[in-house]
Amino acid sequence: MASKLEVSLTIPSMPEFVGVVRLAISGIAARMNFTIDEIEDIKISVSEACTNAIQHAYGTSPNPEKDFIDIKAYLTDDNLDIVVKDYGQGFDLSIIGTPEQREKSKEKMGLGLGLTFIKSLMDNANFESVEGQGTTIQMSKKSVNYSTTAVS
Repeated sequence: MASKLEVSLTIPSMPEFVGVVRLAISGIAARMNFTIDEIEDIKISVSEACTNAIQHAYGTSPNPEKDFIDIKAYLTDDNLDIVVKDYGQGFDLSIIGTPEQREKSKEKMGLGLGLTFIKSLMDNANFESVEGQGTTIQMSKKSVNYSTTAVS
C-alpha cells in the first residue's frame, strides 16, 4: 500500500503570504528529490493559484481576518499533489478560452491566464469553481527521482 503524507497550510488572502506558501511547497518538493527546474515549475504554479485567489476570489476589498486560502500538499510515493482552495465568489469555468474570457481577462488582470500557466507547468491540473462558494485548483507533479528515504 502506498504511503501518503499530508501537509496543510492556511493563509489570509494577502499577497505577502504567497512567499510563505512558495517556500513551504518548494521545501516539500526538494525533500521529494524534484529537480531544480521541476521545483521552479511547482513554485510558479502554486503562486499562480494563490495569486488568482487573492486577486479574484474575495472581490475588491478582501477581509484578511475572514477571507483565507487553504493549501494542502499530498506526498504519495512519487507524486506531489497540491490543492489550493478559496471560499470566495467563484466563477463560471465554461468561459475559459472564449472571447468573453479574453475580454474579462483585460478587465480583471488576466482571468484564466494563471490557469493556463498551471496546466502547462504541472503534469495534471483540474479546476472546480462554484459561483458564490469558491474555487479549488488541484495540481500534481510526478517525481522521477523520488526515493522513500527522501521524506523520512
